[in-house]
Amino acid sequence: MLQDGMLGVSLLAGGANVIMQLGRPEVGYGVLESRVDSGNLFKHPLKRTRTTVTYLAVAVLGTDADRAAYRRAVNAVHAQVVSTEASPVQYRAFDREFQLWVAACLCHGVEDVHRAFLGRPAPESWYAEAAVLGTTLQVRSEDWPDDFAAYWADGLAQVDIDDRMREYLTAIANLEFLPRPVSLLFGRFHRFITTGFLPEVFREQMRLPWSAADQRRFDRLTRGIGRMVERLPLRVRRFPYDACLADFRRRLRKGKPLV
Repeated sequence: MLQDGMLGVSLLAGGANVIMQLGRPEVGYGVLESRVDSGNLFKHPLKRTRTTVTYLAVAVLGTDADRAAYRRAVNAVHAQVVSTEASPVQYRAFDREFQLWVAACLCHGVEDVHRAFLGRPAPESWYAEAAVLGTTLQVRSEDWPDDFAAYWADGLAQVDIDDRMREYLTAIANLEFLPRPVSLLFGRFHRFITTGFLPEVFREQMRLPWSAADQRRFDRLTRGIGRMVERLPLRVRRFPYDACLADFRRRLRKGKPLV
């Protein structure tokens, strides 16, 4: 089930997933040029992270009513994300094509969690279940590709990371959006984990070297972490997703902002 991939340890793959999403220029520049200050990772890293984790929790673990409420909240923000005449590419956050790409990256990320941390492929049913990652926003159920592998290959062919976007994404890989002591302590490790979770086309465009020895080290590390995680109670394994879902429902009841 898709819920099996909702493990707290999956956040280690988050940097790679952001790079994959933003590797499509229309998505990347939509984030880079966004005028929604509250969603700026480099200005509000904890809030931005909470918003993303809450979205995943609501989409996968929530009810239809939860998803509808979060969709309305996110739509109010996305309405402000549109390109200008000065933008290098044209984008609009409501574009279903690019929302589908983001959802596909999240879907691919769940598969990565199964492979790297759990040491097994995702169940066959999960591709269909993963449509909720897109339909929680504007993606229609009929938009979800029947042949995900073919859709993913076509999407990879459209990845184009220019110098400006590479600089921005490299800063994310190095944790430069966090206080300097944190980035100095953990930036190198995060960059290694991020590179390990990236498909080769992204490593090439990000100019991130990766060797066979790096891959062996990555596999040992992630599987070792996975074995420890599997011994934990479900409530602990799934933190912070359950906590973010509970916080979302509390905010909804009290009429507080959801994003």
